[in-house]
Amino acid sequence: MSDLSDVIRAASNAAASAGEAVPFCEGARSLPVRGVRSGQVFETQDWVAEEVPVALEYNGISHAVMLATPLDLEDFALGFSLTEGILDDPHELYSVEEEASALGITLHLQVASAAFAKLKLRRRSMTGRTGCGLCGTESLVQVARVLPPLRQDAAPISAGAIARAMSQFRALQTLQQSTGAVHAAAWCSAEGEVLWLREDVGRHNALDKLIGALATNEVDAPSGFIAVTSRASFEIVQKTASAGVSLLAAVSAPTSFAVATAQQAGMTLVGFARQQDLVVYSHAERVAFAIANEARHAH
Repeated sequence: MSDLSDVIRAASNAAASAGEAVPFCEGARSLPVRGVRSGQVFETQDWVAEEVPVALEYNGISHAVMLATPLDLEDFALGFSLTEGILDDPHELYSVEEEASALGITLHLQVASAAFAKLKLRRRSMTGRTGCGLCGTESLVQVARVLPPLRQDAAPISAGAIARAMSQFRALQTLQQSTGAVHAAAWCSAEGEVLWLREDVGRHNALDKLIGALATNEVDAPSGFIAVTSRASFEIVQKTASAGVSLLAAVSAPTSFAVATAQQAGMTLVGFARQQDLVVYSHAERVAFAIANEARHAH
């Protein structure tokens, strides 16, 4: 982890030495707060999610600055590079070095010469905000790039499996439980088991971290599906498709651009996936709706 994690840990230890029961929460900072609850004034320590500028440099050239949670940054670097089309293959990333400073964190990526040459052809200056998907894109042509063909021969995913995965989210979101301020993206087996999960203050960052983790660990991503705690925006769909995953389930609603992109890419897009409820917006033939018995056991 970066030096910022040490700062967070030191703050936690200082609170503990002062007699306060504050367990360490990686990716968050413990701060003193004062408020009113049920008509009573209170003072306590509260966990606040870390949000820092993270700069990505490729072979010494600055490319992007995103606001992110300083966790799983190697996963983030790889996932961002893949989903943005900078890398075509995980092996084109040779190394990632983190450099922390008072201003934030710089990720120094060394990539293959072919990937770097391609990046220089379409250089853009992009400053990311936590709710921003296309910050700094210079032309409409850059928005909707060609996506890889998605696997069409996989067996349908049952609505009960999707419900089972969504029911596991809360217990696995440790940073969200402490701060209430982060999104999560998870990769789930076809049976609905959450096997990989990443969190971040930015929904796009959480998905990039997840996709980077899947690539690093050589997970057969197309064999399962991705679930996110946010809305399904265009870029969430695009990033999911870039990982070869043909079903995306979102807790909230999709946008019209996201639905159109999923339809064209051959992706099944599920929105409002909450408990046993869901709405399928594209390629509904790949969702099995016979859930009468299965969904009762999703929790």
